[in-house]
Amino acid sequence: MWRERLTDDTADAARIPRAFDAWFEYVQTHPYAWRMLFRETTGHPEVAAIHRAVAAESRAAVMPLFAREAGAKEVAGSSDPEALELAWEVLRAVLQGLALWWYEHQSVPRDTVVTTAMNAIWIGFERVLAGERWRVTESAIEGKPKAGSAGPAKASSP
Repeated sequence: MWRERLTDDTADAARIPRAFDAWFEYVQTHPYAWRMLFRETTGHPEVAAIHRAVAAESRAAVMPLFAREAGAKEVAGSSDPEALELAWEVLRAVLQGLALWWYEHQSVPRDTVVTTAMNAIWIGFERVLAGERWRVTESAIEGKPKAGSAGPAKASSP
């Protein structure tokens, strides 16, 4: 599904929501399949191993597609495979988290879920593509934000 939706020449702003919509359509029409992929609840070591293997296979198939996306390297902070995998994990976590939430809230229309995914993920990619970056500074890590010290956001008063 991802390969079909992410490899055409359509503009990102149209292609990405279509890919997300296809993902959530799959979730909607195959409720048991995706739950088996994301929720291994048996505690049985063999089932857990199969679950990890399927997740690794999925990640290996999607990572080359993700790495080619405009902004992926910038979101990740580098083209290092581990950095890209970390950025992919953010995307995966948002989409799977929304799928799990949606299963418990099936009255919510799919387009609302897609809109939420786009707002949570795509706006960040757009900002990075426009040149905006958040950078860690010592004062940000120590919990002592100063205006402009931790990226473009301004520090707010309590």
